Amino acid sequence: MARENYYRILGISKDATQKDIKKAYRRLARRFHPDLNPGDKSAEARFKNINEAYEVLSDVEKRKKYDSFGDQWQYAEQFAKSRQRRTGQNTGEARTVFEFGDLSDVFGDLFGNVRSKSGGGHYPRHGLDIEYSVDVTLEEAYHGCKRIVQLRGEKLCVACGGTGRIGNRMCTICNGSGEVVDLKRLEVKIPPGVKDGSRIRVAGQGKTGYGGAKGDLYFVVKVLPHHVFERREDDLYAEVDVPLVTAVLGGEVQVAGLSGKLILRIPPETQNGKVFRLVKKGMPHMNNSGYGDMFAKVKVVLPTHLTEQEKQLFRQLQSSGSGEAR
Repeated sequence: MARENYYRILGISKDATQKDIKKAYRRLARRFHPDLNPGDKSAEARFKNINEAYEVLSDVEKRKKYDSFGDQWQYAEQFAKSRQRRTGQNTGEARTVFEFGDLSDVFGDLFGNVRSKSGGGHYPRHGLDIEYSVDVTLEEAYHGCKRIVQLRGEKLCVACGGTGRIGNRMCTICNGSGEVVDLKRLEVKIPPGVKDGSRIRVAGQGKTGYGGAKGDLYFVVKVLPHHVFERREDDLYAEVDVPLVTAVLGGEVQVAGLSGKLILRIPPETQNGKVFRLVKKGMPHMNNSGYGDMFAKVKVVLPTHLTEQEKQLFRQLQSSGSGEAR
């Protein structure tokens, strides 16, 4: 898979001097460094590309390889051996050492005490992270669940060793790209208590790094709306139907909780709209012990289809004045 041209990434021409390269890098790094753009994934991805381009073009030997082989520069040794085999030459084994350039002087000038997450002076070179959206119901968010996903990625073509060619012919396995499709199934555990927007990290399952470690895979959780409960952080809110007689005389009503049926005791003369708190009957705290609370709001249900006798009882209540609010 072809990569974006390093010269284009840095915004310089192919005949740029080493001074021009460093100047372009400093300008772009100052703009896109993740520590100066917290939470901006596009800036982080752009910075990785800028850093990758600078590490190659700022090294004279690596730049020569890149100018000769493009984004396959790391396989220069294999190309050289292939040429030797085709021409019958035997000039000895070519030896290439790939190492990262030292960027500490640039970072020191730009950001002072800025350091990478790994604690060193170099920003880590690794593959890009991948994000997938996962829908879960509120019940699944309460109990936790699993998802089986199929990931589609790329891996190095073993037939050509990533060069895209076998001998003097294009590799027919990868069609000259040096990479082949890599399909795999992955089981992901969604922990109890996940919230809308929770990110579940699966280390090392992202894009393959260019000469470095793989990125990570993130599952971004979307908790679907519920027909009964409204979630606020780890607390649940719901309306509970209470018959008029129960609201007046007191009694018990059933409440459908996510952990099972609950019993709510209604005191006599409970008013419509009164809110009861059910301690620790809300959502579990993610990665922690304990639960949120449930808040049940009384919705008094008036009787319908009254018999004549029932209507007469209400008329008596009305005539006595007992039915008026006090």
